[in-house]
Amino acid sequence: MKKLFYLLFSLSLLFMLGCTQQKEAELNIDYEKYTLSNGLEVILHVDKSDPIVALAVQYHVGSNREVPGRTGFAHLFEHMMFQQSENVGQDQFFKLIQNAGGTLNGGTGNDATTYFEVVPKNALELILWLESDRMGYMINTVTPLGFATQQNVVQNEKRQRVDNRPYGHTGAVIAHNLYPHGHPYSWTVIGEMEDLTNATIEDVKEFHSKFYVPNNATLVLAGDFEIADVKKLVEQYFGEIPRGNDVPDPEPIPVVLEETKKLYHEDNFARAAQFRMLWPTVEEYNDDAYPLSYLAELFSSGKKAPLYVVLEKEKKLSSSQYAYNGSQEIAGTFNIGVTANNGISLKDVEEAIFEAFQMFEEEGFTDEDVDRIKASLETNFYNGVSSVLYKAFQLANYNEYAGSPDYYKTDIAKLKAVTKEDILRVYDKYIKDKPYFATSFVPKGQVDMIAEGSVSAGIVEEDVMNASEIDMEGIEEVEIVMTPTEFDRSQQPADGPDPLLSLPTVWTDNLANGIKVYGIKNNELPLVQYSIVLKGGHYLDKLDKSGTASLLTTMMMEGTKNKTPQELEEAIEKLGASIRVYASGGSISIRVNTLARNYEKTLALVEEIILEPRWDEEEFELAKTAVLNRLIRSKADPNSIARNTFNKLVYGEDHIFSTGTSGTELSIENMTMDDLKDYYEANFSPSVTSFHVAGDIDESKVMSSLQSLSEKWAAKEVMFPEYSDPAVVEESVVYFADVPGAKQSVIFIGAPALARTDADYYPATVMNHKLGGSFNSHVNMVLREEKGYTYGARTYFTGSHVPGYFAASSSVRSSATEESAQIFKDLMTEYRNGITEDEMEFTKNALVKSNAREFETLGSLLAMLQNISMYDLPVDYVKGEEEIVISMDLEQHMLLAQKYIDPSKMYYVIAGDAATQMEALSSLGFG
Repeated sequence: MKKLFYLLFSLSLLFMLGCTQQKEAELNIDYEKYTLSNGLEVILHVDKSDPIVALAVQYHVGSNREVPGRTGFAHLFEHMMFQQSENVGQDQFFKLIQNAGGTLNGGTGNDATTYFEVVPKNALELILWLESDRMGYMINTVTPLGFATQQNVVQNEKRQRVDNRPYGHTGAVIAHNLYPHGHPYSWTVIGEMEDLTNATIEDVKEFHSKFYVPNNATLVLAGDFEIADVKKLVEQYFGEIPRGNDVPDPEPIPVVLEETKKLYHEDNFARAAQFRMLWPTVEEYNDDAYPLSYLAELFSSGKKAPLYVVLEKEKKLSSSQYAYNGSQEIAGTFNIGVTANNGISLKDVEEAIFEAFQMFEEEGFTDEDVDRIKASLETNFYNGVSSVLYKAFQLANYNEYAGSPDYYKTDIAKLKAVTKEDILRVYDKYIKDKPYFATSFVPKGQVDMIAEGSVSAGIVEEDVMNASEIDMEGIEEVEIVMTPTEFDRSQQPADGPDPLLSLPTVWTDNLANGIKVYGIKNNELPLVQYSIVLKGGHYLDKLDKSGTASLLTTMMMEGTKNKTPQELEEAIEKLGASIRVYASGGSISIRVNTLARNYEKTLALVEEIILEPRWDEEEFELAKTAVLNRLIRSKADPNSIARNTFNKLVYGEDHIFSTGTSGTELSIENMTMDDLKDYYEANFSPSVTSFHVAGDIDESKVMSSLQSLSEKWAAKEVMFPEYSDPAVVEESVVYFADVPGAKQSVIFIGAPALARTDADYYPATVMNHKLGGSFNSHVNMVLREEKGYTYGARTYFTGSHVPGYFAASSSVRSSATEESAQIFKDLMTEYRNGITEDEMEFTKNALVKSNAREFETLGSLLAMLQNISMYDLPVDYVKGEEEIVISMDLEQHMLLAQKYIDPSKMYYVIAGDAATQMEALSSLGFG
């Protein structure tokens, strides 16, 4: 039962506040809050466990502050905030942070806009300088050309996230029709395409002056610093920024439905019908929001949940359903979502949902069911405090939206206080026999599948040949007016000395049955994360049985010899733990997250899962149905189409990697339980297994705990098939996959390259960094920042024990398909001629300095151990990689580019609207 903690209160539980640890006792918050004279609220949290600092600025402005006809402004302005400010040049925000070894981004929602950076601690003053400059001295730099570029970028983001994907318009249909006209939630965060096109610089400046002021924001610093030093710097950089007019917080505006309303849409990209139901509920932190979230969890999540029992197990109408309560600042909704199985009518789905409600009323639930939900509270609390960035987010969030950083105490108390009676009360109050809003999204031409009584939502699709675009031709830059300041802000502060790289201490050992054990002790929190990884995975699937490993991992969580699927699920929940089993191209992994005191109990369950699978026939058929329906739905997804086509070209039909880990419709349809048993018997062996553990646990305890597994699990030889390496591309060819009506084209360009074990693999990734491995890379800066054709573009290498490939990819506006492919080709050709000294220095700084933040969480430590075991790397391999970066010179960089990036010998795969785009691609000069 995990949904509650991912969906509750805008992440306020999952990413909980920072704390001073007192194991097995009450946790104390350790922060200092004060307010500058201009109204900026500042929160400081010291955490010296890693030599890094996180900064978050949360402005109390989201799309709910907009007005009809001027939608999308908050999100558009988020983009503009990354362009430049009076003292920070064009596109320098990303470059300066990455050059310091840091990372940064921002996000806009209905209620908030947040910006963040995480950097090595020596760059603390740098991020204060950057954030203060765009808070107080940015608006004069919003030029016509820069504004037009970001309008185009945001329009392409909308195409990528909304227009060009299955069910993408659902959010807009809900916003426009559940909420009355003019309600602050009656439009989407990304806004209307017409509003984005018609927005003016004057509109944006007015919006900025009203909401982007210090008295409407919270600044949080969390990490390794001295409070006295930081206070002086915060005052220096932020103190002189003028206060704005008072900005009152929005008041709750609850929604009342007088009658049920149902709308439908024929979705060009859907291959299965999807049904959504929503009931108006309450705002965030309202007392009723807590039991409503429990209600959603009990109703939809788990083997005994009514929604699962009726829709998936009994009627087999769906393999994908969920429920959650989404309480936001001014209103909330109780949500149910169901993606139907292939060919299933939403009429039947709607009827089944009400049967599930009837089951909920008749069979009820127990106090023990409620307690199992509460069992995850402590684990999730500690998961949240493992990252300084998460702490910064939530300190800001509680401060802005609950009035104080320490509201976490009330939040947790309310959550713990929920009773069975509370849950039944809110069910009667908000859901039972109440009007609701519903959407039916069905495949184009299949209106007969919509829910009874639905009417058309009236969605108007964008014409790909007349797509909205801001013409940037002839737009001239204007001179920026500088604002007088108390000190010279044009001087970038110098970074302090780089923190010394301190790798965590890795211990290794072996079990008698051959399992290799790798561990890192980290006692900052009473948590343990561990994984058991078996080499093989999808690679060991037979060609005609593709997807066996993946389906097997699903079945391994469907009970054991002595536990039914429901009993296994409940045993895990009672421990407040999570256990996942999954397959990748080269391995099968069992991954566990648990409180340290429950480590041995979870390991006992894992031992059962590995050694005593249940082979439940009913669950097997349900799992097959779920995979088949995902495969069918993916056939309409342009990204899946392009990626699958590219993989087939690279590996050829006779290689298992020509298919995805989930297999094919044919292989899954023909799959039997015996196929899974055969795979298990042949390939599950300690001889290909490694155990990795990070957290608050000693080596001796780990090794002692594993003796049972060592004694019960005998080793055997696992046979690995041999495949020919992917064939070299002799001459480039264009392959076009038709997606009629696509609003964007998905571009995949590339060729076979290196195995992860090749000596050139890491040097090649270093070489690629400036081409397409960072935001400031050549491909992203041209296609996104200069042309505005895409939301993002990148290049990268993949590889495992098997040779992978080099790829360049992006989703671009349909009418820019040919030009974008040509830009990719030209940039790769130019890159083969070498980069500049400055670009080489940027690459080195970005890759080496970022290691300061690479070992902060247990998850990152576990990933390090898995790399060591999978590729037989030395425990200090990170230092070796640093040496590769530091020693690389321009000549070596150029030789690597010439060896592994040749755009005249690549596959050019485009998934898009063939009727309007395919003919133009002949200009690339390939077949």
